[in-house]
Amino acid sequence: MALDTTCFRLSMMKMLITDDAPANRVTLKDTLVQSAAVLRRWLGHAAESHILFPTIAVLVLALIWGTTLNLIKVEHAAAEHSAAMTSRELAGTYEAQVVRAMREIDQTLKIVKYAYESAGKQANLHDLKTKALLPPDLLFVVSIANDKGDVVASTRSSEIKNVADQEYFKTQRRVDALWISHPWKGPASAEWKLQFSRRLNALDGKFAGVVMVAVDAAYFVSGYESAKLGEHGVLGILGTDGVFRARRSGETMSAGEMVDYAAVVPSTDEAQSEAKLSTNAWDGIRRYTTARQLYDFPLAVIVGLSADEQLTITRRDIRTYLWRATAGSVLLILILAILDRMSRNLALSRSRAIEEQVAHAERIEYLAYHDGLTTLPNRSLFSKLLGQSINHAYRYHRQLAVLFFDLDHFKNINDTLGHEAGDQLLQEVAARVKACLRDSDTVARMGGDEFVALLPELDEEKYVVTVAQKILSAVAWPFILQGQEFHVTASIGISIYPQDGLDEQTLQRNADLAMYQVKEEGRNNYQFYSEKLNAESLERLTLEAGLRHALEQNEFQLDYQTTQNTASGRITGMEALLRWQHPDLGVVAPMKFIPIAEETGLIVPIGKWVLKSACQQNVAWQNQGLPHLSIAVNLSVRQFFDEHLLTDLKAILADTGMDARLLELEVTENLLMHDVEKTMRVLTELRSMGIRIAIDNFGIGYSSLSMLKKFPIDTIKIDRSFIRDITGAAEDNDLTNAIIAMGRTLSLNVVAQGVETKAQAEYLRQNACKEFQGFYLNKPVPADQIAELLRSQLDITGTETNQAT
Repeated sequence: MALDTTCFRLSMMKMLITDDAPANRVTLKDTLVQSAAVLRRWLGHAAESHILFPTIAVLVLALIWGTTLNLIKVEHAAAEHSAAMTSRELAGTYEAQVVRAMREIDQTLKIVKYAYESAGKQANLHDLKTKALLPPDLLFVVSIANDKGDVVASTRSSEIKNVADQEYFKTQRRVDALWISHPWKGPASAEWKLQFSRRLNALDGKFAGVVMVAVDAAYFVSGYESAKLGEHGVLGILGTDGVFRARRSGETMSAGEMVDYAAVVPSTDEAQSEAKLSTNAWDGIRRYTTARQLYDFPLAVIVGLSADEQLTITRRDIRTYLWRATAGSVLLILILAILDRMSRNLALSRSRAIEEQVAHAERIEYLAYHDGLTTLPNRSLFSKLLGQSINHAYRYHRQLAVLFFDLDHFKNINDTLGHEAGDQLLQEVAARVKACLRDSDTVARMGGDEFVALLPELDEEKYVVTVAQKILSAVAWPFILQGQEFHVTASIGISIYPQDGLDEQTLQRNADLAMYQVKEEGRNNYQFYSEKLNAESLERLTLEAGLRHALEQNEFQLDYQTTQNTASGRITGMEALLRWQHPDLGVVAPMKFIPIAEETGLIVPIGKWVLKSACQQNVAWQNQGLPHLSIAVNLSVRQFFDEHLLTDLKAILADTGMDARLLELEVTENLLMHDVEKTMRVLTELRSMGIRIAIDNFGIGYSSLSMLKKFPIDTIKIDRSFIRDITGAAEDNDLTNAIIAMGRTLSLNVVAQGVETKAQAEYLRQNACKEFQGFYLNKPVPADQIAELLRSQLDITGTETNQAT
C-alpha cells in the first residue's frame, strides 16, 4: 500500500513538470533577454570616457600602490627584525663582558678578605700585588678600611681618608655580602666612580672593617662602539634599585640617573631575551632596547639601538619607493586625463553653447525684473506684483498696504564718501529691510535710494505700523562705510488699499506724498496718507516751481540781526538772513523753502547770491562811514561741499572789495562729521583766505573737545535751546556755563543765540559770555534799519566822547 502511494505521487509530480515546461522555458528566455539588455547597457555606460578612464586609473593605481605599500611593509618589518636581532646579540656580548668584570672584582674582594681574615693585621696588599693576586691599579684601586672607617691600606693613594659615613660601610656592619655603591664623583678627578666592597671580620667574628675596590664607572661602558651602536645608541648597567651605575650614548657618559627598574627590565627570562622598541625614559629617544638581569649580581645590562639610525636606510628606500609610485601615478593620471579631456572636448563643446544660451536668457530675464545692485525686485516686477495683489484683494475683499520710503540725506553720503560707499549702504539697507518682512511680503528698489514694500493679505492696520517701526529701527543701526561709523534714517509713507486708491499708480503716488510729508516734519518717521497731504503736496509743488524763478525775478531779500557785546552793549557784527517775498503767497518762511532748495540743489545758486549780496551790503555800509563790522552768512552742507565754493568766494570778495576778515561763514556741527578729511581741507583753505569760521547751533550735534581743537574754528554760537531756560533749570545753566568755559579755554569767541529777555542777557553778562544776539536786541530787519542802528551807536559814542572831554 505504501509503495503504491509513493508511485502515485511521483507520477503526479512528473505530470506537473511536463505540463509547466513551456511556461518555464518562456520565463527563462525572458530573463536571459533582460539580463543581456542590462549587460549591454552597463557595458555601454562603462565604455563612456567619464567611466572607462577613471576605472582604468583606479585599477592601475590600486595595483601600483598595493605593490608599493606591501614592499614597504616587508622591508620595514625586515629592518625592525634586523635591529632587534642586533640589539639582542650586542646585549649578550655586553652581558658576558660585565659578568666577567664583576667576577674579577668580586674575586679580588674575596682574596683580600681571605688574606686579611687569615693573617690579621699582618696582611699586606703589597704582598698580594707582588704575587699578582690583585688587578692592575691603573683601573682598580683596592683599599682597606678598619672598623672606624679609616683607610689603612690602598694600592694607590686614596682620595678619601675615612669612609665611616658611607652607605656601604654602614651596610657592611650589618651584613656580609657584596655591595655595589651608587656612582660618585672623585673630589680630585671629578669623574664618576663605583665602589665595590665586602665585610672584614676579626678572628672572633666581629666587624673589623671593609675591603673596597674603586673602579671608574666609564670602565663598564668603555666597550661602546659607534660603528655598531651608532651615535644615539645606549650601553649601560642599571642597579636593581633603579639607579644607573654607568650609561653611555655616543660620546656622552653619565651615571646616577634614577629610572623605574620594573619598566626597563622585564621580569621574565623570555622577555629579557627580546629587544623591545620603546622610548627610553632617561633621554626620550626611541630605541630597540634589550635589558637583562645579571644572575649573580644586583645589576642589569642595558643595550639599545636608536630606531631612527637603524631605520635610516630603510626609510630612504621607502621614500624612493613612494616617490616612484607617486611619479608613476601622476604620469598615469596625466596620460588618462589627456585622453579623457580629448574625448570630453567634443561633448562639452556641443553642450556649452546650449548652456550659455540658457544662462544668458535666464540672466536677461532676471535683470529685466530685478535690481542689479541689491538683487531686489525692480519697478517693473513690483508693478506686476502690486497689480496681482490688488486683483486678489478685490476678489476676496481684503486690504493691502504700500510703504514708500527712502533714505534721508542719502545724497550727502554719495557726495562726501563717493558712489561706492553709497552702493554699499543701499545693499546693507536692502538686506536689513528684507529681514523685517514676512515671506509673503515684497520689498523692491524703485531707483536711487527709493524703496517700496508691499504687504498683501492685510488683516489689521497695526501690522503696518509694526513693520514701519521695524524698518526705521533697522535703518537707524550704525553703518560702517570706509572704516567709519555712520548713522542714517529713513522716511516712510503708507497708503492702504482700497481707501487710499484702487489702482497701483494711485497707491504708489499717495504713499510717495505721505513720505514727503514725513520729510517736511523732520524725517525719520512714518506717515499714513490722508486727503490733507494731497493739499500740502500741491503747496510744495507750488513752492518748488516758484523757487526756480525766484532768483531771476528778484524775489529774495536779506534781513540782518545784530550781535552785541555783553559788557559794552555795542554792536559787534550781524548775521544775514534770507527772506522770500512770493508774488502770490507773500512772505514764505525759510523753514518752508530752504529744505526744498536743499533737495532740488537750488540752494547752491541761492547761497551764492546771499554771499554776494551780504558782502555788497557790508561794503556799502562802510562807504557810508559806518563801522567796519563782521557779517555772518550760513552755509548749508551742499554749499560747503560744492566744488566751486572756494572759487566763488574769491571772485565775490574781489568783485565787492570786501575785506575777507570781516566775513564769517557759519556751519553746523554735524557737517564737521561728514567727511573729516575733506572738511579739514576746505576749512583750512577758507582760513588761509582770511575768512572766519563759526559753528552754528552749537551743543545739539556730536562734536567733541578734540574735534574743536582739530578744526580751524573762530566762533561757537550756542544753540537757542540752551538759552531758553537759562534762568530756570540748573541743567541748562551747567551746560551753558560748560560751553562758555570750553570756548574761553580754546580761545574761541562765544556767541549766545536766541536771547529774548533782559534776565537772559544779564545772566550771560555775569558768566562772561562775550556776545549775544536775539529778539531782546532786535528782530531781523532790512539793511536801512541796520544803518540807522549803527548811526545811532555812532551818535551815542560821539556824545559820550564830548562829555568826557
